Amino acid sequence: MEAASLLVWRSTRWDITILSNPSFSQLLGSPVLFLAFGLGSGLAPRAPGTVGTLVAVPIWYVASHLPFITYLCLLYAAVVVGTYICGRASAQLGVHDHSGIVWDEWVGFWIAMAAVTPSWLSLLLGFSLFRIFDILKPWPISWIDKNIDGGIGIMLDDILAGLVTAALLAILKSYGLL
Repeated sequence: MEAASLLVWRSTRWDITILSNPSFSQLLGSPVLFLAFGLGSGLAPRAPGTVGTLVAVPIWYVASHLPFITYLCLLYAAVVVGTYICGRASAQLGVHDHSGIVWDEWVGFWIAMAAVTPSWLSLLLGFSLFRIFDILKPWPISWIDKNIDGGIGIMLDDILAGLVTAALLAILKSYGLL
C-alpha cells in the first residue's frame, strides 16, 4: 500500500503525518478515523471486514431490542454519518475504500439484520450471507464498488450487500425457516 498523509490534531494545530496503515494511537488522534475503522477493529491484520462485522454484532443485538422505527432512524443516521466519515477517512488515507475502513460493514450488517428476530440461527445466517455478498461482490455490488467514488461509493456496496442479505433472510422467515 502507498504511503498516505493523515491529518491529526496536535493540541494547538493540525499536523500532517505520513503513514501506510494508521496505528491505534493515530486512530485515537482522529475521531473520523477512529469511527471509520470501527473503534479500531479495522486494524485487524487479517480479514478486517470480518473482524469489523463481528464488532458490529453486539451493537446490533442491543439495537434490535429497540422499537423498529427507532432502529430504522439509527440506521439512517449511521448511513449519513458513515458516508461522511468513510469519505473523509478515505481522503485522509489517500486510498479509496481502505480495507481498514469498516463502518460500511457495520451499516451493511445492521441493514441485513434489521427485520429478523435475534437468535443464534438468524445471527449465523445473516452474518455469513452478508460477509459472502460483501467479499464476493456479485453484480451489481461489484459495479457499485468499482464505479462510485467517495464516501457514498464506500457505503453503497455494503448497503446493497445488506439489502440482498435482508431479502434472503425475509424469504427464509416467510417460509418459517428462520
